[in-house]
Amino acid sequence: MSDASELIKEEEEVIVPEPEDQSDDSSGDEAAGDTEMDFLRNLFSSSLGLGSADKVLDELTLEGVAEYIKSGRCENIICMVGAGISTSAGIPDFRSPGTGLYANLQKYKLPYPEAIFQIDYFKKHPEPFFALAKELYPGQFKLLKDKGFLRRCYTQNIDTLERVAGLEGDDLIEAHGTFYTSHCVSFSCRQEYNLEWMRDKIFSEDIPRCDKCKSLVKPDIVFFGESLPVRFFTSMKMDFPRCDLLLIMGTSLQVQPFAGLVGRVSKSCPRLLINMEKAGQADPLFGLVGFGGGMDFDTDKAYRDVAHISTCDDGCLAFAELLGWKAELEELVKQEHTKIDRQAEQEKAGASEGAAAEGSAAPEPQQEE
Repeated sequence: MSDASELIKEEEEVIVPEPEDQSDDSSGDEAAGDTEMDFLRNLFSSSLGLGSADKVLDELTLEGVAEYIKSGRCENIICMVGAGISTSAGIPDFRSPGTGLYANLQKYKLPYPEAIFQIDYFKKHPEPFFALAKELYPGQFKLLKDKGFLRRCYTQNIDTLERVAGLEGDDLIEAHGTFYTSHCVSFSCRQEYNLEWMRDKIFSEDIPRCDKCKSLVKPDIVFFGESLPVRFFTSMKMDFPRCDLLLIMGTSLQVQPFAGLVGRVSKSCPRLLINMEKAGQADPLFGLVGFGGGMDFDTDKAYRDVAHISTCDDGCLAFAELLGWKAELEELVKQEHTKIDRQAEQEKAGASEGAAAEGSAAPEPQQEE
């Protein structure tokens, strides 16, 4: 088996929902059972030709999706996003050959790359993860939110970029966890810490330890061997049946159960992919027996899936222009850049004042007699 296939296998093991503690047992089991029932329901429905599959797009293009939104028939948009939106912002992804984080882990002397995200290894050897965290730490959706179209954004990213872009907790499902909060790993403590506390620890090169019990503190990202947040499973059951348009950006749609979300919308719901390559397509052999809910961009049966091949930034700008929102989007980006630059200047000034204060407090050297 190749390294790539082994990595995919490991990632698939991450997301098997297991309860985090005793109180979540019923929720986790129920979510897993619902996922299996939905799979069987979709399989039988497709195989037997049950259910409606109305075509709502006049054409399978970016222009067709824009016209659908402008028609007033689209009220609930769900976004699914991955590392492609982060790499546009300069945050490295995991799999890019030569530049991805997995390709640059040799310096951490791990037994194998995935160990850096395995909870048992972390508890024994936390140093490699917190060294890597410096490279992961964060420095288009808000317009959809402001226009009243966004129902929810589901993200695979852990870098909090969606929060920087203006989304708040209720707008967002961080499927693989986040740096936004952290918790003590001790089950008897579980003290919570905020983003600023963890940032200070990471960049001071201190291994974060709980102020109360001195156990390790871990950002709330999902490690191998941990379950996805229960909120991921409960929210998807409410959100996806109501979805009028599924907007997918910057993801290879390889890791389950996140990738399987594309099959949870109704059969008439259009699905737009903005990505550097097509992704999430159904296996042709499985398609013959109606297996799964994969994307269909190219066959004669295609009726709702649209692939716009570009960077996420360029695709969003082109989409906004077709919607008549380009000027608003550019102004919003300008405002956010100004806000981020101002914050960076304030942090720099604060650091300079701190350094100056330390220098003034230093004892003066004694003069030689």
